[in-house]
Amino acid sequence: MGRRNTRMMKDAPYDVRDKEAEIRAATSYVPRKSSRNGAVIFNIAVFVATCAIVLGIACAVSGSITLEAIIAMLLVAVLVLSSTHIALSWEKVVVLRFGNLNRVVGPGLYFTIPIIEHGTIRVDQRIIATPFYAEKTLTADLVPVNIDAVLFWVVWDAEKACTEVEDYYAAVSFLAQTAMREAVGRSTVAEVALRRDQLDLEIKEDIEKEAAGWGVDIISVKVRDIVIPDELQEVMSLEAQADREKNARMAVAGVERDLAEMLSEAADVYGDPEAALKLRTMLMQYETVKKSKGTVVTVPSALSDGFVDGSGDKTGDAARSPRG
Repeated sequence: MGRRNTRMMKDAPYDVRDKEAEIRAATSYVPRKSSRNGAVIFNIAVFVATCAIVLGIACAVSGSITLEAIIAMLLVAVLVLSSTHIALSWEKVVVLRFGNLNRVVGPGLYFTIPIIEHGTIRVDQRIIATPFYAEKTLTADLVPVNIDAVLFWVVWDAEKACTEVEDYYAAVSFLAQTAMREAVGRSTVAEVALRRDQLDLEIKEDIEKEAAGWGVDIISVKVRDIVIPDELQEVMSLEAQADREKNARMAVAGVERDLAEMLSEAADVYGDPEAALKLRTMLMQYETVKKSKGTVVTVPSALSDGFVDGSGDKTGDAARSPRG
């Protein structure tokens, strides 16, 4: 939890706490890399140029700068400034005329009729990365988990984003959080932990169903972190170890079965049904010696019977024959 809280504090410049953090994350978007300094400088230049032109005309007509000329200069400069605008390369601006939707303009230089027209919202049409998370979301087996994800999306229709929803950024963020909770609620904790790609797709599809009508295109959803309770982590670890041990034992049993079949075929070649057990005894002893790097001394016992003929007499006679 400490690692996750640290990342959350880094992503958001405020103190994040559960439900309050989710609301702040959905309503506190501020573009960090956008600068309108060029547009501001252009407006200042237009204002100054308009003032200079009006004063120049007044001086040419009356031969002096009067109070009426200064008032006229300010009025004309304000009207020109309010009708001349710049939309940045990634922006679209929705223009209303008498409160009704008139057109969508930008990027670049555009003009509006003072008082009659005004731009309502500047829509950023770049890809936006929105971090979102859900605290203590219940899975299908009623296990509370904390999930941290990021949503990549873009506004493709500025008109719908302005007219169909009040705050499209907050709406998309809240929708992402709701879709995450619903997707997690349909899965067990094991599925959430092991099938992260499938969870990404389910969340993306749920968001797309609603956001398509807002002029928003969902590019992808990536789950960054899943935190489950510590006591459940221990249980899942033991379960995974038991499953791996079972698989290992099944693999060993399969190898033993294959080996038994091979030894049985070898016994058929030797013509002795008990040869398979003798060969297996020799292999087991060989493996033991190989692992321990020791030496085997064979003494009369049940183990040494695997190295002699079943009758025992012929072998004994063969052993005594050199002395005879």
